[in-house]
Amino acid sequence: MKKIPKVFANKVNKSAGNNERVFYSDHESDSTISSESLDLKKPIKNINQKINDIFNSPNYIYKADVEIKLKNDIVTKRIVGKNSTHLITMENELIPISDIVDIKIK
Repeated sequence: MKKIPKVFANKVNKSAGNNERVFYSDHESDSTISSESLDLKKPIKNINQKINDIFNSPNYIYKADVEIKLKNDIVTKRIVGKNSTHLITMENELIPISDIVDIKIK
């Protein structure tokens, strides 16, 4: 059997948690500092991700009862599908995705 050379692995001596937390600071006009710490472990879902989660859930077969918060109203609808720009309801209504602020399963 042929002798194979050993692989060199460089040792890491420090913590590599630099992407876990972000600090944001904003200077206001009256020279007070308002700051907040954002935690990147909790991802913020956009509307398209929430809609895809509803359609990909194991409870979704053909239709889903959802509560949709629009820019100027809150409606409860039964959605059956979507295309690239609209949600399609059971009553053949088209709801523009660009008008949706939040969506959740009822």
